[in-house]
Amino acid sequence: MARIAVIGAGMGALAAAARLAVAGHRVVVYERAATYGGSVGVVERDGFVFDTGPGLLPLPAVYRDLFVKTGKEPLEKCVDLVQVAPASRHVFADGTEVSLPNASRAGVVSALEAALGAGAGERWGDLLVRAREAWDRTRRPLLEEPLWPNWRVLAEREPYPPVKQRRLLRTRTATTLAEVGAWELGDPRLAALLESHALAYGLDPRVAPAAATVLPYMEHAFGTWYVRGGIRELARAAYERCLARRVEFHFDTAVERIVEKDGRAAGLELADGTLEEADFVVAGVAPGVLDRLASGIALHGEGEVPPQRGLPSRLTVHLALRGGRPEGVAHRTVVHAADREAELHSLFGDRPGRTAPAGPGLPAAPTLTVLRPGDPALVPDDDHEAVTLSVTVPSGLEPTEDDVKGVLTTAERAIPGLRDRLLWHEVRTPADVAEATGADGGAVPAPALAAAGGRLLHPSNSTRLPGLFTVGGWAHPGGGLPHAGMSGALVAGLIVEGPDFKGSQ
Repeated sequence: MARIAVIGAGMGALAAAARLAVAGHRVVVYERAATYGGSVGVVERDGFVFDTGPGLLPLPAVYRDLFVKTGKEPLEKCVDLVQVAPASRHVFADGTEVSLPNASRAGVVSALEAALGAGAGERWGDLLVRAREAWDRTRRPLLEEPLWPNWRVLAEREPYPPVKQRRLLRTRTATTLAEVGAWELGDPRLAALLESHALAYGLDPRVAPAAATVLPYMEHAFGTWYVRGGIRELARAAYERCLARRVEFHFDTAVERIVEKDGRAAGLELADGTLEEADFVVAGVAPGVLDRLASGIALHGEGEVPPQRGLPSRLTVHLALRGGRPEGVAHRTVVHAADREAELHSLFGDRPGRTAPAGPGLPAAPTLTVLRPGDPALVPDDDHEAVTLSVTVPSGLEPTEDDVKGVLTTAERAIPGLRDRLLWHEVRTPADVAEATGADGGAVPAPALAAAGGRLLHPSNSTRLPGLFTVGGWAHPGGGLPHAGMSGALVAGLIVEGPDFKGSQ
């Protein structure tokens, strides 16, 4: 039995801790905050409850696997998991609207044909077929296996099979997501639909590789799910599974540094000077925090995937509304930007691929995600509604009153009469994200993607310091709830089975 110290209690860390405890190890988690979950937090006020992190769960199979592998009770016995219907409603800049069914390619094609005109659904359906090929080519190396030592194979090969385009005497093929949208979809609304999946993860569609088409494919193929009571309930269930497997937790306990002895990780020094010995250390923290904890220790060498820096953050506005949620309202509505170029400029600047420094504010009407769960557990009674608005913003942005007013104005396109119903609103800024996660500027990690020279890969879960592993959104395979759970499985495999671990079979 090994002694394993885990830094942080985010979802990736919880997944790793539960799996390692089941394997017979003594696992102790040190969390600087007062609770578990990391970015999966909650705000409660006046009988209203809001998720502060992700509001929906894609790829629930990741957590089904975690609960099956760590105990007798499956996921559905621990949380009430329901499929969202429709998966999403989209309001485009020209006023066109469409609701897309959940996990039904045929249904999505039919809905797009009816809303956007003949051929629109067929083009989107054909794109999903090509995206599936990219998914099949990258699923194992990007999600189910430790990062390959020869990771440049993933970085240099574009797995998406683009359509050859004839233009005058030249043949061209799309290499970025924006080019896929412009050249293969033939409708700015379809292009906006495609690009919104990248923007939701803080990716610039002008430079995100064509392989990013796997993001909408995952949603259409595996569905979108909600946990009754909010996604925080998933974090609660993972925490309780850890407790059931005798994982020990120390909250309000900051780690000062990772202790190195004889060339390997040997434990932790806490902020109060206490030394905690360990055979292995698992760090579920952001790159800047890890740099501080491992000061003087070279964790990543030349030729390895470097940590990602300067990614965008999120601005979230929680709304307490008078009046219950109307029947038939979509759980999730995406209101697309009125001026996409202005939005991309505010996020990434004039030079694609470079995150813009926090500027004077947001564009007048950015792409906005509106979540209306209609969950009785989130409101004081049936005569009220809890709504969450979220916008991708530059990391470090300090939103102005005008920024928040602009978000509320945009939200009225999805919620008519919003201002008349508004009791109060609460704003969660990038600074709040930074406080919860330790990420510089409140940056939010994106999922790992192939191609693009490796810019969208994340560092390996193993490090150059033997005995030290990284887990969570800032490690392989990247950000997002499913990816955090996958990172926990990979770290547990590397510790239990050793460096020859090849991933799930």
